[in-house]
Amino acid sequence: MQTDIDPRSLIGRKAFDRNGAKIGTIDEVYLDDATGEPEWAAVRTGLFSRDAFVPLEPSKMADEGLHIPYDRKLIKDAPDFGVGRHLSPEQELQLYHHYRLDISSPTSDPVSSPGSGDKDFGRIAGSDD
Repeated sequence: MQTDIDPRSLIGRKAFDRNGAKIGTIDEVYLDDATGEPEWAAVRTGLFSRDAFVPLEPSKMADEGLHIPYDRKLIKDAPDFGVGRHLSPEQELQLYHHYRLDISSPTSDPVSSPGSGDKDFGRIAGSDD
């Protein structure tokens, strides 16, 4: 996924669902290993917090925060893999399926499948790993 969102500007910002309801605060941003582009954000939700991973594309930045074009329930039901760790290809595939996103891209290697483990996905923005 390609997006023009600067990952450094997202940390600590509020996240909103498709109806403008606040979901939580962005904890971390995950970059695609192949492109270096921001791909996922972990949003801390609720008082008894858990992190919901949300796609940055097709989300949009506005002055007050990140607007995610999905219903609050779908976002809160997203898989929680914990923050601070690298997303595995299998975890990223789960997120693609959860949000019903197209996993094909023009830069994908047609020989290796997304869950094959041949490359890693979802490194944390600002990490050198």
